[in-house]
Parts: sequence; C-alpha cells; structure tokens
Amino acid sequence: MSKKHASDKGGFVYSTDPNFRFDEENEPIQTLPPNEQNLYIQLDNKQRGGKTVTLISGFVGNAGDLDKIAKQLRNYCGTGGSAKDGFAIVQGDQRDKVFQWLQKNGYTKTRRK
Repeated sequence: MSKKHASDKGGFVYSTDPNFRFDEENEPIQTLPPNEQNLYIQLDNKQRGGKTVTLISGFVGNAGDLDKIAKQLRNYCGTGGSAKDGFAIVQGDQRDKVFQWLQKNGYTKTRRK
C-alpha cells in the first residue's frame, strides 16, 4: 500500500497551523486489576434481530485483555459471543453465570443493570 493511503490520521486533511503535528500512537491503555474494574452486566436485544445477548460493559484496559475475558466467559457459559466496541458479548440470557464467573475471578465491583 502506498503512503498516500497509509493511515487516516484522525480525519485531518489540511491544517493552516505551521506547528501542527499529528499525534502518532498514544500510550497503550493499562488494564486495571480485576478488583478495581467497575463492570456492568445487562441484557440487550437491540439491533440484533430479536436475539438476546448479555453485555458486560465498563472494562478499562486493552482490547487483548477484553478478548481473553470474553473467551473465558463464552467457555464458562457454553455459548457463543464476542468482544466489540469495549463490550464483552455473550449470547443468550447468561446474567447469573456471568456474575458468578466474574465474582469467582476477583471482579468484586460488578453490578447488574
């Protein structure tokens, strides 16, 4: 790929400021320990074709750690799911199982919505 299409650069096309610099990669987000995470468990079926999913939101950390948690939750609940847009998604109404797993793994500040 050519340099012309290398990156979006935040949507900037042109700046009249002679001292303007693009901020390249920011510092990676540090994942908080489990006992400091404020997680919320909620049921959702909007924009999912009527299918019900359990959403886990409020995770502070990098995407790789969220993917690992989502995978462990899927395995524990025995269902499908994914990690998208800062949410861990587990298919079906799995609120009780997700809450149990999070409590067992040190996520003590977990709330149900």
